[in-house]
Amino acid sequence: MAKRDYYDVLGVPKNADQDTIKKAYRKLAIKYHPDKNPGDQEAEEKFKEAAEAYEVLSNEEKRDRYNRYGHAGVDGQSGGFGGSGGMSMEDIFRQFSNIFGDGDGPFGSFYDAGGTGAGTRTRGQRGTNLRIKVALTLEEIATGVTRKIKVKKQITCDVCNGTGAKDSSSINTCPTCRGAGYVRQVRNTFLGQMQTTVTCPTCGGSGTTVTANCPKCKGDGVVYGEETIEIEIPAGVEEGMQLSMRGKGNAGLKGGPPGDLLITIEEKPHDLLQRDGMNLVHELYLNFADAALGTSVEVPTIEGKVKIKVPPGTQSGKIFRLRDKGLPSVQAYGRGDQLIHVNVWTPKKVTEEERILLEKLRDMPNFQPQPGKTERGFFDKMKDYFK
Repeated sequence: MAKRDYYDVLGVPKNADQDTIKKAYRKLAIKYHPDKNPGDQEAEEKFKEAAEAYEVLSNEEKRDRYNRYGHAGVDGQSGGFGGSGGMSMEDIFRQFSNIFGDGDGPFGSFYDAGGTGAGTRTRGQRGTNLRIKVALTLEEIATGVTRKIKVKKQITCDVCNGTGAKDSSSINTCPTCRGAGYVRQVRNTFLGQMQTTVTCPTCGGSGTTVTANCPKCKGDGVVYGEETIEIEIPAGVEEGMQLSMRGKGNAGLKGGPPGDLLITIEEKPHDLLQRDGMNLVHELYLNFADAALGTSVEVPTIEGKVKIKVPPGTQSGKIFRLRDKGLPSVQAYGRGDQLIHVNVWTPKKVTEEERILLEKLRDMPNFQPQPGKTERGFFDKMKDYFK
């Protein structure tokens, strides 16, 4: 099923400021929170949908990509791209620590140390993001492409499975946060006491302490390795466009969630075609005789060669248009055209015979520039002249 527009999900206009977006999300999150709607699958889906929309629209960079490219620019489902579509419940509840972490309202108790709600779901330290560049030909951009690439990064330790411990007996519940990974702090402000949640300083958010470290990863839970990742790049992407794959970055420390893989698109130059947005441009060079008499020529397109007719009297600078022979929109809103720009080729060197012919032509009336005028029957006269 197609995704809904993120602005429609939150019920805000496209020019909404961050405060409006945050308030809209807070209202929906309270309404559809799973703990308020136990067993209601529809409410849970709306809860996730609202979190996904907020995760994109609250981030200016992701919001800009979404405004330009739609869901294709930020779609983060497994194997897809973007900042949100693959959000886990851990990611969603992490948002709550920023929005609902004041201890008030129906969610305040979830962030007490040792609580049993959302605050207990996040473990360890999130892995860092990775950045790579992928170079594509215009042919690949036109159709979309699937690439398999090897990425060197931090991966979960296969000995301790990311716990950082030598064995299970070396893992104990953190005495400070009692396994929650977060603790609540109370601060005095001019508005009164404010309660916020922060990562537990003792366990670093893992909820556990380790008495004996894993011999392979030395307690980090990650080791340096390599992973083969399959990347599906949609058709119509542009130079400099950044896509992301949720959870394909460096593994998190001590069981923390992984970072994202950020992919920057590069376009390989084409020998015969240039890109202009969704359109493609080809520079067609004709000799004087073909431009004057007319001809048929083959021109390259992204799908192969096609033949076009050049009518008699075609001027340098004339542009022919091939409909729907350009690139598709990354948002699947149509396809561009191919523009053929005519250049009449002037030889730099001529033979003596050619020079004599050109001198005869130069002084003829019809070879003088006559903007806006076309004389019919001219070439018939030329045939008689050269008999």
